[in-house]
Amino acid sequence: MLNLFGRRRKSASADGQNEAPQGELPRHVAIIMDGNGRWAHRRGLPRIAGHHAGMKTVREVIRACDDFGIPCLTLYAFSTENWKRPEGEVEYLMRLPEEFFRSEIDELVDRGVQVRFIGDTTKLPTHTQETVRRTLERTKTNDGMTVNFALNYGGRAEVVEAVRAVAREVAAGVLDADALDEDKFAIHLSTHGLPDPDLVIRTSGEVRLSNFLIWQAAYAELWFTDVLWPDFDRDQLRQALTEYTGRMRRFGGLK
Repeated sequence: MLNLFGRRRKSASADGQNEAPQGELPRHVAIIMDGNGRWAHRRGLPRIAGHHAGMKTVREVIRACDDFGIPCLTLYAFSTENWKRPEGEVEYLMRLPEEFFRSEIDELVDRGVQVRFIGDTTKLPTHTQETVRRTLERTKTNDGMTVNFALNYGGRAEVVEAVRAVAREVAAGVLDADALDEDKFAIHLSTHGLPDPDLVIRTSGEVRLSNFLIWQAAYAELWFTDVLWPDFDRDQLRQALTEYTGRMRRFGGLK
């Protein structure tokens, strides 16, 4: 079966681990990766240990989505509000992308994964920006699964920036304000060219979007679990996908 970008799903492994749930799968899965700190606290470890453990889950979830044939995955890595956290924790989080991509970039390239970043990366430390640049360069020609890392991202900030872009076009006479519609507006969002998320997953028991893809997720199916992010695995993802395939998506109409 071909996915959105024309790649065939991988064949199932002997133990069925790579076998996707039956039914129509989401084209785009978005995940709010929550619970790293609580995972560490329950084990008497510093919060950064939870973030390091969560990094391993990122690797496994990317592998699982690719194996299942999910064309697009967006991971909420660092929000515009996360700067409020203790300085040492923020500093560690800004170093984590370098560690992750140093160890995982070869496999991502082998799998044909194209990595993108959404959010204002210009506000990141220089070393983090360099990691972003190298990763984009290394994966830009890949034509397989797309993985978006939401880094210094906020849904409201994204919408405000899109409004500014529209206002500039109107002022320049490029766009007629009366001709503006949802499609023309969405061109100015950071996810332009990608399908809106069909499924939003949040771990750790919290039940809110926390300023994540608030325009794009308007009609997304939501799935919440009490499992903390470092404990989230392929089976949990399969459970979420299975439930998704059983839901009736009407988009305001009737079926």
